[in-house]
Amino acid sequence: MKKQIIVTLIFFISFFCVIAQSNHIHFNSLGFLPNHKKTVTISQKSDVFNILDLKGNVVFSGKTTGPYSQEDINQTVWKADFSEFTKTGDYVIEAVGVGRSNAFKIADDVFNFAAKTSMRGFYLWRCGMEVNGDFNGTHFYQDTCHLEDGFDDYIGNPNSQRDGTGGWHDAGDYGKYTVNAGITVGVLFMAWDHYQPQIEKLQLDLPDTAPGLPDFLKELKWETDWILKMQYPDGSGKVSHKLTRVNFSDFIMADKDEEKRYFTEWSSAATADFVAMMAMAARYFEPYDAAYAKKCLDAAWVSYRFLQEHPEEKRFVQGDFKTGGYQTRDNDDKLWAAAELWETTGDKTCLDDFEKRAALMDYKIEENWDWGNVSNLGMFTYALSKRKDKSPEIDTLIKNNITENADALVEKGKTDVYSRALAGTYFWGCNGTVARQTMNLQIANKMQPKKEYIETAIGIIDHIFGKNVYNRSFVTGLGINPPMHPHDRRSGADGIEAPWPGYLVGGGHKATDWIDDQESYSHNEIAINWQGALVYALMGFVD
Repeated sequence: MKKQIIVTLIFFISFFCVIAQSNHIHFNSLGFLPNHKKTVTISQKSDVFNILDLKGNVVFSGKTTGPYSQEDINQTVWKADFSEFTKTGDYVIEAVGVGRSNAFKIADDVFNFAAKTSMRGFYLWRCGMEVNGDFNGTHFYQDTCHLEDGFDDYIGNPNSQRDGTGGWHDAGDYGKYTVNAGITVGVLFMAWDHYQPQIEKLQLDLPDTAPGLPDFLKELKWETDWILKMQYPDGSGKVSHKLTRVNFSDFIMADKDEEKRYFTEWSSAATADFVAMMAMAARYFEPYDAAYAKKCLDAAWVSYRFLQEHPEEKRFVQGDFKTGGYQTRDNDDKLWAAAELWETTGDKTCLDDFEKRAALMDYKIEENWDWGNVSNLGMFTYALSKRKDKSPEIDTLIKNNITENADALVEKGKTDVYSRALAGTYFWGCNGTVARQTMNLQIANKMQPKKEYIETAIGIIDHIFGKNVYNRSFVTGLGINPPMHPHDRRSGADGIEAPWPGYLVGGGHKATDWIDDQESYSHNEIAINWQGALVYALMGFVD
């Protein structure tokens, strides 16, 4: 009996040592949904693969396809597809002649924990209150910060202070930026709109800062409460571009950041994004808090009317500021503002405004988009609207462009050996754009259901969590060999080895140049706009 136990232990030790040694099997280390596509990329020749249970039994076998060569990653790879294997459980992939993978799950809820963790990342970003949480045995804590936000020196009131507390820290720094909040809040509200039944199943374990609201909206309200404060106090409708100190802080905890922080002057892009966010807030909060919804809508109208009366573009100028610029043209922001205010109110002026602006953009749907171009948000809202007063011709044009765009993403996802639908294109923060492309696919699927749209969206999640050239997850604390050194002041200053969990890092500027280095903000920073995209991607597959 003793000998048998020793032999069994040797088997399991050797089995999992082999697992740990393999770096050639690239796959979504979170696991797979039972009834969806399951693919693996193998970066060393293997003709046959097996799926093993954790006792070492072969439960599925197949032949690989390939070889496939891809120039930007300078690799030749083989692919394994075990989509037809649907039994839930814990497994290992064996590429014969290459090695074995880490263990993974097949389960209906395989993305639930990641979805919850990524959304809780926004809570852990909260400014103006104490935040804390436990993750994998580590306690993360940030004391109350930035209670003196902020000062009005740059909008004509020297040494005048008013309430600018709340909201989320924007990225790896502690600034708060209206434009980047815009795309983030817009994407998250759309996640709620599209996936509310699934989202409500998740217990986000948030403090009860907004009694009566579902947790997901409770978190969004922490941000919209702050956004309301960015409107100028003079009643004009102008909206400050950002609220930050003049220079970035050192790597210190937020409560140690005591330098004076300022409301900056307004920009037309920030003002338009404010309108869009407040119109959405009015729509989605109304069932739970009608008074707050009215407050948001009233504020949206004030700023919208200001923009109508002052149609010239007002760009933000950094001046004394060295913090994030988020300078952008305002045509896309104004289009989005008109779409959301029309969807909330049915106002004919807003509808005409949107349709004229959409025509100037040729009703285009972007496949590569972020805070600098939010026209997709307006196009999506219009296409999905059930209001009867929109133009049938324009509606058809936009819907056709959405499905054509999604079809193109499907083809790019197929041609990239790591299922990356932004195939061949890399830049600062491109991981956020990759995640955000799931919106293009899911919205196309809502209008014209097609299995390929869903499978391409899953391929994007696969890519983010390990099916990539690095064989690593791009999300802190989740998946295989995740980032350990994000450009994040909390992670760099709290004295804890593990980084704060659940955050998507920006990614490489080329196919193979990403580095897990705290100093490299252009490769390894975290940011709310990328995080919102990650949350949207995952919420589509909760349960």
